[in-house]
Parts: sequence; structure tokens; C-alpha cells
Amino acid sequence: MANLYDVIKRPLVTEKGVTKKDDHRTLCFQVAVDANKTQIRHAVEAAFKVKVVEVRTSMTAGKLRRRGKFSGYRADWKKAWVRLKTGEKMPEYSEI
Repeated sequence: MANLYDVIKRPLVTEKGVTKKDDHRTLCFQVAVDANKTQIRHAVEAAFKVKVVEVRTSMTAGKLRRRGKFSGYRADWKKAWVRLKTGEKMPEYSEI
């Protein structure tokens, strides 16, 4: 993955994510399924010009969705929690 925007898909702006951002200096992103922690670290550091202390990831299984008599599954996706170094400026999601 050469491009950092291939690694970071979008920020996850949820109530829990905003609380983690404000209280624990942690950002939450939806990332590519095949991205590893090192690639995620480099992508966040390049996009926001900050230093990353820790990256945690989790895979989320796609849910069963129905539209009338038709049913199917959403795609599996990966979530990354990125903790920033103390003293770094907390970026806004609009900067990416």
C-alpha cells in the first residue's frame, strides 16, 4: 500500500470515539482490511504530522442485512485505535 489514503479509509466519529479522543488522546479510524499496525502508524503520522505511541486494531464482521425477501452480508471491516504521544497537538478530522 503506497498511498496513505489507501490505508486510512475514514475517521469514525461516534460518541465513544469522540470521548476517547478528548480524554485519552486516541483517534479512531476505519482502515484497510489488509493494513498492518506499522502501515497505520506511518499513515497517521504522515497525514496529521504527529507522533504515534500505540496502535490497536480489531476486525469487525459484516452484519446480515435484509431488503424484503433478499438478504446478504455487509463486508467485513477493520477498526484502528491510534494513541498519540503526550504533548502532540490533537488534530481535527477535517485536516485529513
